[in-house]
Amino acid sequence: MKVMITGARGQLGRELADTAPQNIDIKSCARQDLDITDSKSVVQWVKDFCPDVIINAAAYTAVDKAEKEKEQAFAINQDGVRNLAVAANIIGAKLLHISTDFVFNGQRSEPYTVEALPDPLNVYGASKLAGENILREVMPGRHVIVRTSWVYSSYGHNFVKTMLRLMKEREKLSVVADQIGGPTWAKGLARFLWEIAKRNNFSGTLHWSDAGVASWYDFAIAIFEEAKTKNMLTRDILISPVPSTAYPTPAKRPNFSVLDKMLSWEIFDVKAVHWRENLRLMLSELNEK
Repeated sequence: MKVMITGARGQLGRELADTAPQNIDIKSCARQDLDITDSKSVVQWVKDFCPDVIINAAAYTAVDKAEKEKEQAFAINQDGVRNLAVAANIIGAKLLHISTDFVFNGQRSEPYTVEALPDPLNVYGASKLAGENILREVMPGRHVIVRTSWVYSSYGHNFVKTMLRLMKEREKLSVVADQIGGPTWAKGLARFLWEIAKRNNFSGTLHWSDAGVASWYDFAIAIFEEAKTKNMLTRDILISPVPSTAYPTPAKRPNFSVLDKMLSWEIFDVKAVHWRENLRLMLSELNEK
């Protein structure tokens, strides 16, 4: 099977390369290699490689900057998806696209199912929803959308690595405690995406994050505790919970964006790993690096 991966130098793209099955012929495309907003280039790349599956891990993800860079966010998250879908249709490939919990408004108190009505609060969420809708329109019956949340990895920039740096630099931290979601280790997400790629009999929308829920404050506390047991942190630090109003941001975030993953777990018969266990594994990996 031939698989083309966009966004290859991002944290998910790199985890996809690390976890790829041995029988997969991969073509990894970083932003420097392929601009997915350039429709002619996309068609040429896809025709030249002729993949069975395209995994789109490329995205505009700067949530706050998107409020001022709306055109750029939609160019990548909507138009780029359209270009990939059109090219995939030309050669009959399947497109596996990564979306986000930010398509929801966060006003529920129970996990969002795949059937829940999207209602994004910010430009980033709106651009990702637009990409979903384009994909459903252009490739009905031959696409998979996987919504995920709070992704982190030993690669790239993310909440876990930022917290580790701040915990080494400061004596106390304040972390938002009224935003609830699902941390997701990119390596676990990548392994799930490979399971999807190997199947030709599923099309539609799925949700994926690690098992369990957390606030950003809960997540920070766990990062500190797990890192300290691995001697990645050598001193105590005061971590205080604060409301979102203490840290106003240009983009509004959903207060509750937990995704219901039961459908994914059942269809693909995967083990639900708790986010804290995956955090522990990621920190061990980071420590070894």
